[in-house]
Amino acid sequence: MTMTVALYTVISVTVATVYGLTLGGIVRKLYARVHGRFGPPVWQPFLDIIQTHGRRVSVSHGRMFYLGPVFRLAGGLGTYLFIPVIFGSAVFSNFSMSGDLLLVMYFIFFGQLGMALGAGQGGHPYSPMGIARGLSQMSAFEVPFSLAVIAVAIQYHSLNITSIVAAQQGGFMNWTLFTNPLAVIAAMISILGMNMHAPFSIVMAPQEIPIGPPIEMNGSFLSILQTNRGLFAAAKLVLFMNLFFGGATNIIEMIVKTFFIYMFSVFVGAAYPRFRPEQSFRFFLKWPALIGVLSIAYIVYLGGAS
Repeated sequence: MTMTVALYTVISVTVATVYGLTLGGIVRKLYARVHGRFGPPVWQPFLDIIQTHGRRVSVSHGRMFYLGPVFRLAGGLGTYLFIPVIFGSAVFSNFSMSGDLLLVMYFIFFGQLGMALGAGQGGHPYSPMGIARGLSQMSAFEVPFSLAVIAVAIQYHSLNITSIVAAQQGGFMNWTLFTNPLAVIAAMISILGMNMHAPFSIVMAPQEIPIGPPIEMNGSFLSILQTNRGLFAAAKLVLFMNLFFGGATNIIEMIVKTFFIYMFSVFVGAAYPRFRPEQSFRFFLKWPALIGVLSIAYIVYLGGAS
């Protein structure tokens, strides 16, 4: 039984990582075409990981410098492993029965904080600059996202993600998108900051503070961060699909739903220039936060709860 669970976990994590990296390659190609360039191949993220993992460097700034990428990957793994990817699937249910929505949100923060601690011990001034921006923006977009999560928890009387997905079965009109659209609007605005595409690409800011926090992460350190970038992206998309778009009962449905959720932030990023940091922080604390409050009021006072 233990070996079966371990095998299912390896399969699930591998599929999610490959899917997330493939999305990253598609996005790079789309942005290149928007800019009038040919762009790298879709499989470039895989080549980058192979290349960087094969390099060994002697640069280190202390133990936390080594542990930062490990904590970052642990945050992505923890976020993904406590989310049911495909509703009713033995292989892709992960450990969703052992955790709840609050645990997943803690893991999201854990990865960000681990990266901040690791990069903060580096010697490059761009690292702490990117960290300060990243933690500030995370605190800002967590406000509308947390309000949307509270509205969902009140609506379905549960913090268990599997139970929330189960409550949305029976037709697309049962999705949170239609039963509480205000919560979905607040959450979809917050995912723009989570994915860090323009106009909220203030952390990496390649034209301003090239690559931000991972500026001195190279070799195998950078390989771990690139791997987590694919896994964490998939985990966030699956989480949003489960909470707001009815989950998925097969892998094709999962791919279609998460692809369109991700493309939302990509299209916004292709259309808008980057905000200044203070503009980004103020933005999330105004209209998205207000919409999040209204989503709770809708459930509590207008009888929208299931």
